[in-house]
Amino acid sequence: MKKEEIKELSIPELKASIEAAEKAYRELKVTHAISPVDNPAKITRDRREIARMKTVLRQKELAAKAEAPAAN
Repeated sequence: MKKEEIKELSIPELKASIEAAEKAYRELKVTHAISPVDNPAKITRDRREIARMKTVLRQKELAAKAEAPAAN
């Protein structure tokens, strides 16, 4: 996913995407440990994509938290 696509997701969608990406990443790591994968750079790309999604999720959570007290 591109940064723009990640930023458009809602918090529940982000959490679901992160969970799915982490599962795929773990499976890829196990597969790579057993026999080398065709494209080992995919491991790095997947890890970085998970980090991007977690960063956007945290930003959205902090923004929601900042808006909540302001509304009171």
